[in-house]
Amino acid sequence: MCAAALALLVVGCTAQPTTGGTPPGAAAPRTSAFNATDTAWILLMIPMAERARQLTDLAPSRSADPAVAMLAAKTGSTLREDLRRLRAALELSGVPDTRPHEGHDMPGMVSLDTLDEAAATKGPPFDRILTDALRAHVTQSRTLCAGEQNQGRADEATGLAAAIAKSTSQQIAGLDRLRAAHPATPLARPR
Repeated sequence: MCAAALALLVVGCTAQPTTGGTPPGAAAPRTSAFNATDTAWILLMIPMAERARQLTDLAPSRSADPAVAMLAAKTGSTLREDLRRLRAALELSGVPDTRPHEGHDMPGMVSLDTLDEAAATKGPPFDRILTDALRAHVTQSRTLCAGEQNQGRADEATGLAAAIAKSTSQQIAGLDRLRAAHPATPLARPR
């Protein structure tokens, strides 16, 4: 089911690695280890993480709650490391970063409208926007990582998916505690 969801999100949006004929006796190129699921997952996770990181970067000047600001800082740090590892895996795959999801708003991706609303909001309404959007991001990331782990082939990608998925349980628990402390307000609509 997770693999089907991942496939539906990326059908027709990704460049696929090409493997030319390998001369007899020559080592197969490293890119042959990556399948379409691996590269589609990487190309989707990069913009999702970039948008979530943009949201967390707003927290120091907009959050009213030190606990929310701390969670945003920790999440932002995790996202930066995830992005570094995702970009390294993409480079290893041999697939160019064609940005196939540029401008898309997909499930779990922090939308451009959410970023604009968050940038124009302070205090408890901002805290609720941030926690709601990050909760959606982490939940969708976990789903996509499960699809990668089930259908991916490259150890670099499936291992990274496992690491990201492992951290999502802790992130969801922390976000749920903060969301309970910041009930929705008319300005902070769940997304």
